[in-house]
Amino acid sequence: MNCKEVSFAGKKAFEIKTKIFRMIIISEYGPRIAFWGREGGENLLFWDEKDLGRGDWKLRGGHRVWAIRPDADESEEAYRPDNDPCEVKKNDDSLTITSHKDSILQTRRGIRLEIAGDNRIYVDNFITNAGDMLYSAGVWALTCTNPTPKRSYGIPLGDDSEWDCFNFVMFRKWAGHTSLINDPQISFTEDMLILNPKGIETKRMVEAPCGIMAMDAPGQDTTFVKKVDYIRGAQYPLGCNIAFYVGPGNFMVEMESMGPENTLKPGDSVHSRETWLLTEKAMGLADRKRFVELFQD
Repeated sequence: MNCKEVSFAGKKAFEIKTKIFRMIIISEYGPRIAFWGREGGENLLFWDEKDLGRGDWKLRGGHRVWAIRPDADESEEAYRPDNDPCEVKKNDDSLTITSHKDSILQTRRGIRLEIAGDNRIYVDNFITNAGDMLYSAGVWALTCTNPTPKRSYGIPLGDDSEWDCFNFVMFRKWAGHTSLINDPQISFTEDMLILNPKGIETKRMVEAPCGIMAMDAPGQDTTFVKKVDYIRGAQYPLGCNIAFYVGPGNFMVEMESMGPENTLKPGDSVHSRETWLLTEKAMGLADRKRFVELFQD
């Protein structure tokens, strides 16, 4: 693995590169993936320079790991801990960055990175029960992206079975926020949900058996695709494994994956491994089949 220590936004970080992509993950807090894009290109992720946040928690941006709490995702403990230095473990084929142990929850959150090819990398998001009591949670992996200029998003829908149906959750109000039911940013084809961000705050969740979400970036002539495994019948929040959030004024779009809830015995970890890839040409978002084929061996 081509990995070296660097500085990003004045913070200690590590850079991973191939001939196609460049990724930077911060270890001074988080952990956070701060940069993701084509080698020599701009950052596809949103990075906050305005100190946005909620209480002790700061948005910062990039990619982060939260905990899904049973029947209460987005609880205050979802993001603990987040502000202290992380532990770094480098191997020949991987880099793992793990948070300190939370003094109250007795948990640790982390990200393990392993290159899977010139254009793709495994992003293993995990939560570990570091205490001596039971803990119950799932992994919530949130990727803050920069939706400008003229970037669009897509989620392949359904599973092509003879009984093809799925959950779709629309938020009208949540945590002091609101969104439109008849949202002009959202449209559907027969097998894709399409999001064209127009700066209107909105939040949606969907049960997507393909586990795929994509951001088309024609200005960089690439499409960022991430995939997470889906387990039918598992306990997902509101029955959904994929979500997105559009920030007011298009300041960011979050591409979110959510793993099933699990009871962790002391020392156990729950994982949600995503595969991230950058295509060599912008794909567009019209063809569900092409996205599925990207992940077929």
